[in-house]
Amino acid sequence: MTDLPFPIQPMLAKAVDTVPEPDSAPGGLVYEPKWDGFRAVVRIEDGTCEIGSRGSKALTRYFPELVEALLRILPARCVVDGEIVVRRGEPGAERLDWDALSQRIHPAESRVRLLAAETPSSFVAFDLLALGDDDLTDAPFSKRRSALESVGASFAAPVHLSQITHDVELARRWLVEFEGAGLDGVVAKPLGAAYEPNKRRMLKVKHHRSADTVVLGYRVHKSGQGVGSLLLGLYDDDGELRNVGGISAFSDQRRLELVGELEADVLRNSDGEAERGETERSRFASARDISYIRLQPRRVVEVRYDQMEGDRFRHTVQFERWRPDREARSCTFGQLDLPAAYDLSTVLA
Repeated sequence: MTDLPFPIQPMLAKAVDTVPEPDSAPGGLVYEPKWDGFRAVVRIEDGTCEIGSRGSKALTRYFPELVEALLRILPARCVVDGEIVVRRGEPGAERLDWDALSQRIHPAESRVRLLAAETPSSFVAFDLLALGDDDLTDAPFSKRRSALESVGASFAAPVHLSQITHDVELARRWLVEFEGAGLDGVVAKPLGAAYEPNKRRMLKVKHHRSADTVVLGYRVHKSGQGVGSLLLGLYDDDGELRNVGGISAFSDQRRLELVGELEADVLRNSDGEAERGETERSRFASARDISYIRLQPRRVVEVRYDQMEGDRFRHTVQFERWRPDREARSCTFGQLDLPAAYDLSTVLA
């Protein structure tokens, strides 16, 4: 019996600005929704299920309800690439819930079982890497997808087959419409490509928007020199300035320059020392220093972002430019471009 390709690093996607034409890759392109969840490679073998993540972290213990479903629904010996997501909302108004998904990573077994019942997960399959004794990683995606569709004919919730299209105009509609269901964009896959672990052979198109935000403070870089990240805020309807995320992609030179630029904004106590605050601690980096140097909330920066998750930017945002022409108080949640609602069940159909 041949060894299954597991553990394996998932094949990745390179960001592009627009949905590419179908003939822009040898053998053509096919398009899929880009799911916003935990990337997961599932192995079913000898009556057991293992779930590996993009970062090689084992996810199996955090999703007991999904393990049971995958063992019941997937073939007895296979490796499937896909995404773990959590759905929320009433029928007809469902969307993905990143916050609920992220809560599922918890060290306490009792908490894991409780969340499995309260916020059950789903698995969206989009590639088949092995079936029975056949390692399919060297096969073109067109063959792997055909095999996955044959297997997926018997899928039922909470296991789903990600839909595809060869129609570039439909893919461009998906980019707009599916965001309302919480999806992250569109992926273009070369039909003739083998599965190359940890290589950016696919193409992804994500949503990009801009917003003017207030700089609340900065974290010192882990090296101890310069600005590691800027903390950003927006004013809510009650006039409260709320932390919405941060910017961290700066060159070493720029990190040092920012310290000087922000010096006049640093809040200081009666002894002349910089005031410090703390942000919420992440369960994914519990040992990380969460302190930051507080600034006068008067400097405005324009940032590029892709989407919101609740009242925070879903991902780290990108620095665009300083906006000395803007008053900090004018930076409110009302400026954000929010997508029209779209039912997730339609995407999963």
